[in-house]
Amino acid sequence: MIRTVGVLGAGTMGHGIAEAFAIHGYPVNLYEPNSAILGSVKDVIGDELRLLAREEVIEESAVSDILDRITLFDNLEDALRDRDYVIEAAPERIEIKKELFKRMDDACPAECILASNTSSLKLMDMAEDLPEERKKRMMVCHWYNPGHIMPIAELSFFGNMPESLYNEVRDLYRSIGKQPVKVLKDIPGLLANRIQQAVAREVFSLIEMGAASPEDIDKALIFGPAFRYATSGQLEIADFGGLDIWAVVGDNLLAVMDNSRRANQLIKRQVEEGKLGLKSGEGFFTYPEDRKADIRERYMLRLIHQLKASDYYVTSHNEKEKS
Repeated sequence: MIRTVGVLGAGTMGHGIAEAFAIHGYPVNLYEPNSAILGSVKDVIGDELRLLAREEVIEESAVSDILDRITLFDNLEDALRDRDYVIEAAPERIEIKKELFKRMDDACPAECILASNTSSLKLMDMAEDLPEERKKRMMVCHWYNPGHIMPIAELSFFGNMPESLYNEVRDLYRSIGKQPVKVLKDIPGLLANRIQQAVAREVFSLIEMGAASPEDIDKALIFGPAFRYATSGQLEIADFGGLDIWAVVGDNLLAVMDNSRRANQLIKRQVEEGKLGLKSGEGFFTYPEDRKADIRERYMLRLIHQLKASDYYVTSHNEKEKS
C-alpha cells in the first residue's frame, strides 16, 4: 500500500502534484535543485491553498497542516530513500529523464513505484538503462495544469507492470480525488493532449483565416462544444446526436478543415515576436503587468468553480464505472 510520496521538481507541475497529495493527507518529500524555486515554493503553495480555502474547497485551518506535510529537499537521495511512490516533473528532454530515472532507481527502495509526468516521451526510452525488475514498477502518470485543481490523471498500462500494481496506483489517485484514465498504448500525447491539440489546430486556423475575433472564437467554444464537454464525452455526445448525423456532418466538414501536421505559423510568429501569452503580457489577448495577479486568480477561480460544479457528474461517473 502506498503511504509516502516523493515529487521531483517544484516548478509549475511539480509543486501542484505535491500540493494535491499533501491536501489529502500524504507526507510528501519535494526535491528541487534550484535554490530560488525551492526557497519560494511554499509561499506559492500557501497562496494556492488559501484561495482553495476562500472558495470552501478546504478548511482555512487545514492550510498550515497541509504545508507541514510537504518537506523540501535539495538532495535527491535524501528525498527518496524511504518513499513508496515517486513521480518526476522535470523538463521534457529524454537525456534529463534517463539520467533522473537512473538516480531514482539508485536512491529509491526496490519496491518503490517510479513515475513520470511526461506526455511526449516513451516510457521504455526513459527506462532504457534500468534493470528489468525496476521496469516492472515504472509508469507514466500524466497530470494537467494546475495539478492541484484539474481532476484528470492519465495512468499508463503498457504491459510492463502487473495489473495489481497498476490498480494500487489507480487507487492512490482516486484517494486524492483524481479521475484516473487508463492508457493502453504508449502514443505521443497520450489521450487528453491529442484531443486538445485537435481542437486547438482548428481554433488557430480560424484565427489565421480571420473567421472571427479571438473573443468570439473562444466564446463559440465555451458556450458550444465545451459546454457539453464539461459533463459529456465526445462518444456520448455522438450517440445522443445520432451517429448518422455525425457521419454526414463529418463528410461535409472534415475535407475543408485544417489538417496541418505542424504547429500553426500564426503561433510561431507570435513566439518569434515574444508574445507568449500571460507570461510575457501579450498573446491573443493582453495582460497588463499590474493586473496579472488578478487575471491569474480569476482563471484559477473559474477552474475551482468548475471542479465544485462537477461533483455530481464525478459521483455518477464513478457509480457507472462500478456497475
